[in-house]
Amino acid sequence: MEGRAAARRASLLLILCVFAGVGVAAQNGNSSVVNVGALFTFNSYIGRSLGPAISAAVEDVNSDTTILKDKKINPIFQDTNCSGFVGTIEAMQIMSKQVVAALGPQSSGIAHVISHVTNELHIPLISFATDPTLSALQYPYFLRGVTNDHYQMYAIADLVEYFEWREVIAIFVDDDNGRNGISVLGDALSKKRARISYKAAFTPGAPRSDIDNLLVEVNLMESRVYVVHVNPDSGLDIFSVANRLGMMSKSYVWIATDWLPCVLDSTEMMDPQTADLLQGVLMLRHHTPDSDLKTRFSSRWGKIKNKEYPKFNSYALYAYDSVWMVARALDAFFRAGENISFSEDPKLRDAKGSALHLTSLQIFDQGPKLLQLLTSSNFTGVSGQVQFDSGKNLVRPAYDILNIGGTGIRRIGYWSNHSGLSVVPPEKLYADRANKSDQRLYSVLWPGETTVKPRGWVFPNNGKPLQIAVPYRITYPDVVTKDKGPLGARGYCIDVFEAAVDLLPYAVPHQYIMYGDGKRNPSFGNLVNDVAQNKYDAAVGDVTITTNRTRMVDFTQPFMESGLVVLAPVKQVKSKPWSFLMPFTWQMWGVTGIFFLFVGTVVWILEHRINTEFRGPPRQQIMTVFWFSFSTMFFAHRENTVSTLGRLVLILWLFVVLIINSSYTASLTSILTVQQLSSRVQGIDSLISSSDPIGIQDGSFAYNYLVNELNIAESRIRVMKSQDDYIHYLQKGPNQGGVAAIVDELPYVELFLASTKCQFSIVGREFTKSGWGFAFQRDSPLAIDLSTAILQLSENGELQRIHDKWLSKDSCSVQTNPIDDSRLSLKSFWGLFLICGIACFLALLIFFCRVCWQFSRYSTQVVQQNIEVAEPARPSRRILPTTSFKNLIDFVDKKETEIKELFRKNSGDSSKRHPSQVCDGQSS
Repeated sequence: MEGRAAARRASLLLILCVFAGVGVAAQNGNSSVVNVGALFTFNSYIGRSLGPAISAAVEDVNSDTTILKDKKINPIFQDTNCSGFVGTIEAMQIMSKQVVAALGPQSSGIAHVISHVTNELHIPLISFATDPTLSALQYPYFLRGVTNDHYQMYAIADLVEYFEWREVIAIFVDDDNGRNGISVLGDALSKKRARISYKAAFTPGAPRSDIDNLLVEVNLMESRVYVVHVNPDSGLDIFSVANRLGMMSKSYVWIATDWLPCVLDSTEMMDPQTADLLQGVLMLRHHTPDSDLKTRFSSRWGKIKNKEYPKFNSYALYAYDSVWMVARALDAFFRAGENISFSEDPKLRDAKGSALHLTSLQIFDQGPKLLQLLTSSNFTGVSGQVQFDSGKNLVRPAYDILNIGGTGIRRIGYWSNHSGLSVVPPEKLYADRANKSDQRLYSVLWPGETTVKPRGWVFPNNGKPLQIAVPYRITYPDVVTKDKGPLGARGYCIDVFEAAVDLLPYAVPHQYIMYGDGKRNPSFGNLVNDVAQNKYDAAVGDVTITTNRTRMVDFTQPFMESGLVVLAPVKQVKSKPWSFLMPFTWQMWGVTGIFFLFVGTVVWILEHRINTEFRGPPRQQIMTVFWFSFSTMFFAHRENTVSTLGRLVLILWLFVVLIINSSYTASLTSILTVQQLSSRVQGIDSLISSSDPIGIQDGSFAYNYLVNELNIAESRIRVMKSQDDYIHYLQKGPNQGGVAAIVDELPYVELFLASTKCQFSIVGREFTKSGWGFAFQRDSPLAIDLSTAILQLSENGELQRIHDKWLSKDSCSVQTNPIDDSRLSLKSFWGLFLICGIACFLALLIFFCRVCWQFSRYSTQVVQQNIEVAEPARPSRRILPTTSFKNLIDFVDKKETEIKELFRKNSGDSSKRHPSQVCDGQSS
């Protein structure tokens, strides 16, 4: 960048020397005429619209009596003639004619050079160059009168994202505008997780043979999405060559920047030959809102003299508004009482004694004031809103998204930096801030006259197949390993990949490259890193999908479920004399025994007063409680329950006993009939808490997981390089230099157990969930297509068939089943005990409430009898009822029939006494 800037400064110095020799004299000052320069290439698609538009605008301004009053704008036109050198000299000539502002140029190269001059002379430059690197920070007097290409490149990036493409090839002219625009496109695509896979540049004015060679080269590449960012005057040659090479057919995508609408909009109607070349092309055109001003300008265009084209492109609208912008600024300038004056540049004055005579270049003294007025412009023109942002670019940049089909052009949507892609015009979205764009476009007619969206890539035609790395496994060769056959590899993973590739609608030429030395398993982490670093196109094998790896590569849909398990030596558990106690934990036994006694006691309390079978001497009653309690276990109790509450409690308890008996029987049967295995290692938790050595498979991700995730010391890890190492280290055990257990993925462990006839077993549960997938470079479209193919294999049963072919062995049905894990605990039955306990509590509550009521009534009647029997020696003395806990216990111990008989007797005596008392009262 610094080198190009130095080259520009050297070019400027050379041009100044030439200009000094030209010796253009300054024009005579005329107070009624204001000079405004116009610099562009006359004989170009853009220039043929700029010239008539500027002339029409000057004519309209000079004929408008409401602006500039007695002042007139004098346009000074200079032709750059498509040459950077000539254009810069012409620009210098304009600057020497005391212009207060300059319009143009359209060339980025000339704009870069001349901006240095305008900065020095304080002359505002309203340029039609779209180069994103032309910055107001570097060139304070530079204003852009057209939409910045920065936004156009972001619009293309949104298009690429919308159609779900990941790579594009940029075809551009190798000049300032082309290089800088494509650089911005690369930045915009990277934010969308896409990229430019190849930059195909050709020199300005390149012959057709160079273009032919360039397109032949890019046609051999993978991407089929081409972004064409060239000059309007030579752009159609690219499509002519592409059509001849067959690159305008199905599967190709062509996106052209605003140069193509500049060409097509300048003609009355697209000729059939050009239409045939451009079928299916997408292009972007500067969006200018429809308005009455635009309609009047279109009508006015037909009346403009000396125009070469019957129609105009968007640059004409921007040029027309630029003239009016200068006129409005000058009007405000003069209304503020300012006058135009020029002065000699001190820097140029110091050069008088030299060979350079540059005194004709003078500084515009009021340049800063006019620049301020220009940057504060805010009006509605034929191109829409004319206003500058802080970077001196036009606000509200927007583009029309166009599609060429048949013999016409169809708008399929819009793009703006406010709303992105939309089918709603941007001005409506700006007016309604609450209305959000739905990010959609109308249907597209693609090359080859198809409406099916192209995939955007194919396998390259350069004869180079995909370079696929395959792990050269030593352990478990049935998964994947080297083979002497044509493929060079074999195994479960290879068959799955080949079956998935066969389902793709296109051919995938590929070559397997063994990864590893064949002496030990390779590092799968290094394998994934090599794919991420583009050493291989993909990795096919038992590559476990982990979080860290997904940050580097793209994985397909998992074709095998996997997860880490613990493999440990086990021994058979033999039956013991006390095996009948094993079905329940000691807590379960204790609570069950307590509830037997509790329920027996509750039933005795409820039945004691009314059931003779629950009465008798204390010793007999205690034995009855114990007998009744435990006999319910076998439903062998001979005592009948007669109370309603007792029957309710007994029914619930018998249901609980039924459940407990059934569970006990099932658990004891399992313990005595099913072979039990035990291990000193119960799972990953016991491994973490111990200090015993742990084995892992060579090359497995388990090493990083144990160390980084579970914080297990590296000194405890032992690497197993073969299946024999598995057996050897497990049999030796931790006390003899072996390992306590091996942590490995479930598919490997299942194969190992089958090959060792189940001498070992999995302990605990699978403590991670993952899977095996095929790894591809980031944003590889093949990963998505293969994921769909793998799902198809799973749905049609082919994936299971391949699994059965390679990995289906005699599985081990015997697993570790620690007795403690299989014993029934209290947590399985606490709900039943809770229900039974609540029922007993409610029954006792009802019973005691009834007893207390009876006892209260009984006590009252006893007191009444004592009053009647006692001598009324002291009439004033009141006899109070006396109760005690002993009396209550004695009352509770009485039979229910005795209590009822007593109440009935007392009630009869009371009725007999009542009539006599009445008679005595009457006689007295």
